[in-house]
Amino acid sequence: MEIYRLSRKKFANILSGKGAALKGARWNSIGVELIYAAANRSLAMAEVAVHFTLATLPDDYVMMTIFIPDDIALFKLNVSNLPANWNLFPHPASTQSIGDRFVADNKFCVLQIPSVVTFGDFNILINPNHLDFSKIRIVEVVDFPFDRRIFR
Repeated sequence: MEIYRLSRKKFANILSGKGAALKGARWNSIGVELIYAAANRSLAMAEVAVHFTLATLPDDYVMMTIFIPDDIALFKLNVSNLPANWNLFPHPASTQSIGDRFVADNKFCVLQIPSVVTFGDFNILINPNHLDFSKIRIVEVVDFPFDRRIFR
């Protein structure tokens, strides 16, 4: 399976989860390493774009294509598996608990979870502490200039 991650160029050479652990995010608390990616390029873009305006958008983004071998177990969560407030902004602590538990249990390397930004699409979360993580590879990194019309 190929998945996608939009990243600043200086962070695109490695997958670690350390960036997410610094501040926490929707699916992880501070201190919990988790790699955020998307099932398609347009969702990867949308997930980043919601955090910027045209004036604050950095110009050094790259699109990473990440390969996950088919033999790596994937756990899927659907909207029906999530708390009622899972898609609120700012995010509730209950969603961080889901990701924290996913990492702590360490049963699966990959978690497929619904996107808040694009209904019907899925984010892919990767546990960098799982034994199978070493099989996951970045296969391509290409410059990704945002179309300025998105921010009108």
